[in-house]
Parts: sequence; C-alpha cells; structure tokens
Amino acid sequence: MRKQAFVVLILVILGNVGAWAWWNRPVAERSWAGAIAGVGYTPFHPNKSPSKGDKAVAEDIEKDMIALEGAVKAVRTYSATDGSELVAPIAKKYGLPVLAGAWIAGKPDIDEPEMAALIKLARANSNVRRVLVGNEALLRANVTVPQMIDYIKRVKKKVNVPVSTAEPWHVWLKHPELVDAVDFIAVHLLPYWEGVPVDQSVDYAMVRYNELKTKYPNKHILIGEIGWPADGPWRRGAEASQVNQAKFIRNFLNIAAQNKLDYFIMEAFDQPWKREIEGTAGTSWGLWDAYRTPKFPMIGGVQEIRNWPYKCATAVALGFLPLVFFLWRRGDHLKIGGQLFYGGLIQAVASVLVFTVSAAAAAGLAITTEIAWGVLILFQFMLFAVMLIDGMELTDVVWQKKFKRKFIPCSAAPLPNAPKVSIHVPCYNEPPHMVMQTLDALARLDYPNFEVLLLDNNTKDPAVWRPVEEYCKQLGPKFRFFHLDNWPGFKAGALNFGLAQTAPDAEHIAVIDSDYQVHPDWLKATIPHFSRPEVGFVQSPQDYREWNQDLFQRMINWEYAGFFHIGMIQRNEQNAIIQHGTMTIIRKTALEGVGRWGEWCITEDADLGLRLFEHGYEAVYMPESYGKGLVPDSFSAYKTQRFRWAYGAVQILKHHWRQLMPGAKELTAGQKYHFITGWLPWFADAAHMVFGIAGALWSVGLLAFPKYFEFPPNAFMIPTLSVFAFKVGASLWLYEARVKCGFWDKVGAAVAGMALTHTVGRAMWLGMFTSGRPFVRTPKCEDQPALMQAFLMAREELVLLVSLWSAAAAIVVVFGHENRDAFMWSGLLLVQSLPYLAAFITSLINVFPNLTLGKNRPEPVKDAVGSGAAD
Repeated sequence: MRKQAFVVLILVILGNVGAWAWWNRPVAERSWAGAIAGVGYTPFHPNKSPSKGDKAVAEDIEKDMIALEGAVKAVRTYSATDGSELVAPIAKKYGLPVLAGAWIAGKPDIDEPEMAALIKLARANSNVRRVLVGNEALLRANVTVPQMIDYIKRVKKKVNVPVSTAEPWHVWLKHPELVDAVDFIAVHLLPYWEGVPVDQSVDYAMVRYNELKTKYPNKHILIGEIGWPADGPWRRGAEASQVNQAKFIRNFLNIAAQNKLDYFIMEAFDQPWKREIEGTAGTSWGLWDAYRTPKFPMIGGVQEIRNWPYKCATAVALGFLPLVFFLWRRGDHLKIGGQLFYGGLIQAVASVLVFTVSAAAAAGLAITTEIAWGVLILFQFMLFAVMLIDGMELTDVVWQKKFKRKFIPCSAAPLPNAPKVSIHVPCYNEPPHMVMQTLDALARLDYPNFEVLLLDNNTKDPAVWRPVEEYCKQLGPKFRFFHLDNWPGFKAGALNFGLAQTAPDAEHIAVIDSDYQVHPDWLKATIPHFSRPEVGFVQSPQDYREWNQDLFQRMINWEYAGFFHIGMIQRNEQNAIIQHGTMTIIRKTALEGVGRWGEWCITEDADLGLRLFEHGYEAVYMPESYGKGLVPDSFSAYKTQRFRWAYGAVQILKHHWRQLMPGAKELTAGQKYHFITGWLPWFADAAHMVFGIAGALWSVGLLAFPKYFEFPPNAFMIPTLSVFAFKVGASLWLYEARVKCGFWDKVGAAVAGMALTHTVGRAMWLGMFTSGRPFVRTPKCEDQPALMQAFLMAREELVLLVSLWSAAAAIVVVFGHENRDAFMWSGLLLVQSLPYLAAFITSLINVFPNLTLGKNRPEPVKDAVGSGAAD
C-alpha cells in the first residue's frame, strides 16, 4: 500500500475514534462520596421474571448483597412470597436493614398470603425495621382507601415495627385518612414519569416533599422511591439517558445529605422483566445494570455509553478490512478527498452498526420487540449497503482522477467498403406516422453500407401496419418490412426472426426502438470501434425529444438522464455497462455465438449484454447522444416500463446467479460488483414497500396494544432518517456533477424517480416468486390522461400514503403530549410515505400538462459529432 493510502487509513481511523470520543466526552456532574441510605431491591436476575412464575433463589440474593455491601445502608423489598422473603435473613449477614413489603393486588388469593408472609418475615428477622403493605395499589386502583386502611390495621396488630403503604405524593395529599392510619408516609417521587426536565427534577421532588411535610408536620416522611431511568421514551420534557440518571442521582444524594432525608433510591439493579409492564424505562432504573455492573461513577465525569472504547475498537475493526480493500483497489484512481470521504463513510457505517446491534442486545426485550429488532437490523444492513453503493458512485464521479475507458466518437468519413450493418426496428401496434419518422431518419444515415429490417410483431389491425409496409417500399431496397402474426417471444422473438432474415454479408446488428430518430452520424461515429475483435457491442445512451413543454415528460427525461450520464459512465470504467435495447450495435458473430436474444426474459437486452460479458467480450459506451425517442406519455406507461425493467432484473439474477457468485470465472470482479450493486437498490425498494406496510401495522399495535408494542428506539430511527437524507443529498450532488440541468430539473428528476419506488418494489417481489410475466410494451403517442386517471394511476400508492399519514397523525395525537419518540416515529412514517406522495404528485402533474417547475431550458440540440456530450 502506498504512503498516501497509509496516511488516509490512519486519518480515517483517528477520525472515527475522535468522533466516538467527542460523542462520549465526560459530562461533569456533582460528585457523591458517601454511602446511599437505601435502595429498592427486586431479586431477579436477567433470566428470571416473577410474571412467569419464577422464584428468586438464595444464591442470586447472596451475590447481590455482596455487591451492595458497603455501598448502601439498607434495602427495600416489594413482595414477601416470590423469593423476596429470603432477602432479609441473607441481608442480615451483611449488616443491611430491610424495609420489607407485601404485594397487594386487590385479590384475596394474592393479598392474604402476602400479608401473612410479611408478618412472619417481620417477626422472624430483627433487621426488618419497617414494613409496607402494598406498593402503589391505590394508584393502580387495585384496592380502595378503606380496604387499604383495613389491611394496614391488620398488619399493625401483629408486628412490632412501623407500618405504612407506598404511594405517589398526590395520593397522600388527597387522603388524610390514609395518613392517619399509617406510622409514617412512604412517598414515591419520580419526576421522570411526570415529564419534568432533569435539570428541574430534584427541585421539583423537594417541592413535593415539602408540600407533604407542610400538610402533615407530625408524620415522618420516608421517600420510598426516587430515581431516574437510564433508558426509555421521552416523557414531555424528561429524557431518559445515562448522563441524566447520574445527574439526578448525584444531585439528589447531596441534597438528601444536606437535609437529612430518609430515602430509598429506585433501584439497585436493572430489571429486564419489567419491560412487559413498564416498557423500556421500567427496565433501567438501577444503579447497577442487570449483570450487576455499576452504570456510572459517583465521582468524576459521566459518559453516556459505558465502555465506549471497546465499542469503538469493534467498529474500527469491523470497518478495517473494507477500508484497506477500498484503498488498495480504488485508491490509485481517486483524489485524496475521495479516499477520505469514502473511507470515513465505511467507518461511520461500521460505528452505527455496532451501536445499533449493541442497543438491540439489551436484556429482557419483549417478544414483539425482539422480532422487530431482528427485522429492523436486517433492514438497516440493506440500507447501509445501498448507502455505501451510492457513496461509491458519488466518490467515483466527484473525485475520480481520470477515465481509463473513455471512447471518442469517430469523425472520419466511412470508407466505401465499410462493414455492413443490419438495423433492426422491432415494432408492435405503434402509430404509423411515428414509425415513418423513424424510417426517414434512418434513410438519412451518413453511412454507405446498411440495411433496415422493420419487424412488425403481432400488430392485429392491418390499418396500423400496412401503411408502414408501403412506406418501406417507397424508401427502396435497403428497407425491408416483415409482419409477424402470432409470433412467440415478444420483442426478443421478433429480433431473433430478424437475425434469421439479416443479409449474409452483414457484420453487425443495430437495434433501435420504433420511436427513435437517429442522427446521420450514428454508424459513422460508432462502427470503427469494432476494429478491435474483443468488442462485442457498442452502446450509445437513450435520449429523448419533445419533452420540454410538458412538465411530466420533462421530469422523467431528466430522471432517465441520471442513469445514462452517471451510472453508465461509471460502469463503463469496469466494462460492466447494461445493454439497453435501443441505440445498441452488436457484433453479429458474437450475438449468434452466445445464443441470440433470450426469449425467456422480458429484458432481453440486459440479459444479452451480460451473456456477452460472460463470453469474454468487451463493451464500448459513448455518452454521446445519436438518437432520440419519445418519453412515456402517462404515469401509467412510465410505471409499466420500470416494472418491466425491475422484473427482468430479477429474472436475470435468478438465471445468472452462478456466474455472479465469488469464485466464478466468467465475469470480472468489477462486472459482478456492478451487476449486483446496480440492482440492489431495487431490492431496497422492495424492502421499503414491506416496511411501509409494517410501519402502519406497528402503529396500530402501538395504539391498540401498548403493553406489547413500543416505539422502535432512536438507535434505529435516526440512522434510517440519516440514510434517506444521504441518498437525497448524494443524488443532487451527482446530478450537479454530471447532468447539465437546472436545480428544479434535479428536484423534478428526484421526485419522478422516487415515484417509482412502489412499482419497483412490487416488481422485485413478483420477480422473486414468479417467472412468467409477459412483456408489456411502453405505449407512445397516448392521449392526455384525464384528472380522474391521476387517482387511478396511483391508487395503490394513495392507499399506502393515506395509511401512513393517518398512522402518523394518530400517533402524535395519542402519544405526542407524553412522548417525544412519538414525533420521531411519526417523522419516520412520513419519510416512508414520501415515495407514495411523489407518485401521486407525479400522476397529478401528468394530467396538467401546462404546469411549470422553475425556468424551462431548451432541449439540447446536437448539430455535429462531439456536441452535447454528457461526460
């Protein structure tokens, strides 16, 4: 590896490490050096859950008491029958007093055994200094106040320690009669659940504490729970985070020491099982995590991601080999800016994947969340793969040093004995006047040795094809007309028929669509490239005319231009262009040698190009335009055309997968890369369709079954939104570099391309599970669609658009006042809806031909060879 590449490697890695360090820079908070008065304790380790009937075991409790010894002065339990009754005798060995609790559910079969066990526990263990009958049972409305008072009185009669119950502050304020029944007030002060910002939360808790103290001056107040979660959804202004948890706890402990408060921190250890009843926030109140590791220090700076250097090192290692491979294979061809940009992108993707997977590894996920995480991570892998592909194309376009395979049109006059070219024009049910214009342009070719075969394939109405037949006779013997009735194989079948009718002395087969008007220099500029025997075909870009005065056609014209002036030029560098079935010229012996046109495939042109590569032939791509056709007249026709291209791509991948596998020798590494990655974004469109539907259904789950569904974490949502933003930015940047159109034309092209997302997605899914879709032609010279057709042409997209918008609105209305994550999720739904919105907008534009977008530029005019180049 050269010195420059090594420097880039070091800089990129240092940049990634620096980004991790900056993101996780320590936050200075008030320190705490003493022991904690008390902590809530539930004796369940990650593999157990009381909701599943599990019991705590002495061995686990013993380990926990060892962890707590010296750090806390007391523990509080919540039940006396689920194994928690083992806590007091074990805690006694370590000198820890216990505030013992009985779980009250308002059901005699639960409440009576709990109270009996609590009484027994208090009598048998001298370190049980106080007891609590119930935990927020009144808040949950499991029992009434009179019932709770009765329970408290019954327990008080049988124990010799103070008795109370635990409730939030407002319950105590509302029920003085409850205060009279207890020996002390056990209040829960949890500002997070009330949506108080963390910077105001300790002061808020003290306000509530003092409110109780003022109203009940003669009653001792114990803060039974106070704390902050390290993870969970936003609650209005309250954000759950590791730094915020440390900030709240450390500030409160200092305030508590100053005011000599009696308290228990909520809680000792994270409890993954609580996710089922309290969501993500319920799992993460612990001062120690579920594996009994301290989550933050009490002295010094606090970091949001614990052990981030290990995760950073994992990310660097994950991206190291791809980075080295990129610099080794591509470094020589790129300027240093491109090496740094793409190298940084590789490391950034690796870092986000490490962050996402580590977040997904959280213990105690609900089954629906585990399934969602698995699917979401798979989706994120695909998104990042597409992002890296787009980034590679952007890097090549913007920072490429020079072209290795740049082909210049030939301008010399052809010799009288120039190789003969047989030009095949397949035609099906096309307007006669349009086909005649195509024939007129061919008649003007400045080339001495060619023939034209007009192949009319299965046109039923003689009034459509007979005028063209007569016109061919008028043009002379170079023009031959063939009408095929009930001919199989669609376009490929007609072309194979034409190949059989080709003049024996023809050396090359040229193909154009029946709407194309070629430039007189087309053959003169391209045929000399066949002087090298390894050249199998020469390709010029598709180009279009008569689009400038119709906004819909203008948009799709520039959308097509992106492929031919960006993607094809870059693919040409690796001899990996996609052959398209117009403006193409194929060496006749090569065409016959690889088995003619594939009638099994509805994109016979791309299939033929790939087969030529597999047989060792080379392609020549010149970005000069030598012919112009007509863009589709309707959004429906535009969709039909793209559906055929996408469906055919899947057919080709299924047919040629062996040749595309690593180790196969028929194709070069560059050809495999471009044919796989070129179509991978279409698979991403297929995934988008699934996730759009899944997003709407998940929203229904959030609304109807909140116990089982929760918002996907920001670890998924933020990267997904970022990938979308990157794709949009990269597209505009690529157009700016290679496609000579105005800003609003770039926007229009982006909207038109996005409008096809659902169509491509459908085609990919159908292509994966079917194989026999028929070839459907793209109609030309259609009448202007009516307004109602705008809704019909985009009806599927409209259904999904309305579904996603309705889901987004419902989520905001129901959850927006409580949870900021609702806005993030709704934003993600709106982003998912953009392709469907683009489809409806494009369909509407189609029915209003007089709309304009920005200032119209005239269509490029090609007056001579070399003008109007896209490169």
